[in-house]
Amino acid sequence: MASNNEKYIDNQLKWENSYNTVEDFFGKSPSEAAVKAAKVFKDNQVTSILELGGGQGRDTLYFAREGFQVYVLDYAAKGIKDIKQKAVDHNLSNRVTAIQHNVKEPLTFADDSFDGCFSHLLCCMNFKTEELDFLFKEIKRILKNGGINIYTVRNKKDPHFGTGTHLEGNIYNISDFIIHFFDRKTIERFSESFQILQVEELEEGDLPRRIYNVVLRNET
Repeated sequence: MASNNEKYIDNQLKWENSYNTVEDFFGKSPSEAAVKAAKVFKDNQVTSILELGGGQGRDTLYFAREGFQVYVLDYAAKGIKDIKQKAVDHNLSNRVTAIQHNVKEPLTFADDSFDGCFSHLLCCMNFKTEELDFLFKEIKRILKNGGINIYTVRNKKDPHFGTGTHLEGNIYNISDFIIHFFDRKTIERFSESFQILQVEELEEGDLPRRIYNVVLRNET
């Protein structure tokens, strides 16, 4: 039987296989979270965004069309390939830089590089608590003072919470997708070095997924 650590590692390949199987795994339209984020970014004079876990680019392209300069990271080589090709097809290559990267490793950007950071459902995937601690420290490091960090996570009201195989804490393996469900205490934990501007609940998909949409300001 595989250990919990092995399950965490193997799960990362699931996304590579999913993107190779389905052309637009999450659909072509931007997420509601991205549409909301674009407004918040504009209201806060954000021009440069680091998107973490861009998938196949539905939100990346939306941000670029809205006039933002977007750097996007994803673990899956197929996702990055798709984003680059779509940027070319939509004449957005000058606004999109796509890089394959495992965000469990240090972000390869200098301190204070970006006005904003965005991730949609990345933080509730295959991360242990200590890995999320590290990621949020890296996000704080690369954000400028006053920069905006927006992320979404599935919460404990989600119909999938408590199903599948329990790994640890609020983390479950559900059909070979590892999901870390958040509650308000979890959000507060990872927001200790930020100012919380907003936490709202959203629904997404047919299930539907129950999501927290979190808006933070970086303060030094």
